[in-house]
Amino acid sequence: MAEPELSAAELAVRVRSATDRAVDGNKDGVAAAARLFADCVAADGVIHAFGTGHSQATALEIAGRAGGLIPTSRIGLSDLVLRGGEDRSVLADPLLERRPGLAGRLYELAAPRPQDLFVIISNSGVNNSVVDMALTAREKGHRLVALTSLEHTRSVPALHPSGKRLADLADAVLDNCAPAGDALLPLPGGGALCGVSTITSALLVQMVVAESVALLIAEGHEAPVYVSANLPGGFERNAALEARYEGRLHRGGH
Repeated sequence: MAEPELSAAELAVRVRSATDRAVDGNKDGVAAAARLFADCVAADGVIHAFGTGHSQATALEIAGRAGGLIPTSRIGLSDLVLRGGEDRSVLADPLLERRPGLAGRLYELAAPRPQDLFVIISNSGVNNSVVDMALTAREKGHRLVALTSLEHTRSVPALHPSGKRLADLADAVLDNCAPAGDALLPLPGGGALCGVSTITSALLVQMVVAESVALLIAEGHEAPVYVSANLPGGFERNAALEARYEGRLHRGGH
């Protein structure tokens, strides 16, 4: 049997396949998520994005980027230190994201309003903090979009005491079509390299943003969108629009 090819070209082929599957397989999910985004913005709500580990990259894709919606906020584990007063040593715990009760504290720090929407990102969709945050959001009456790998989440046991996975709790589910373990290129001695979830998740997020802004415009609402702060007048324009949501937009640490 031929050894698996490890090359940039082979990775590109597999990434294209994954993005094609994500686009083709998420038509209903994108439409449902876009409806939730548009309804939130139209109701003067804020979209809160939460992810741990590398899922933070997708949260950054949602909150505070050029070409994205302005009423967006990022919830991160670093909020415990930056806004919650905990010692920074807490962030050194590699299993922090599995700590019970963590989501409740992060929710308090985010201080969402009833009309706010939650977007929770997790490839596995089973860690305690992720499921706790989803349960907390639902218990508080928020709508929820989940972005996860359905292949991965269905291949591992549920870790939360409720037996729930992130996808079980969402109003709309986006499947990033990443394989279990995320990586695409098999290694000769076992294992794999080159994760794809960030690529497909970013694409799905931008598809939802495009559809939600189209809905807002078609329904006669303003669509508050960031321009690059590195364009002339961009910073000032963005700051003026952000002022409408004073105290509600948090970007977290990096």
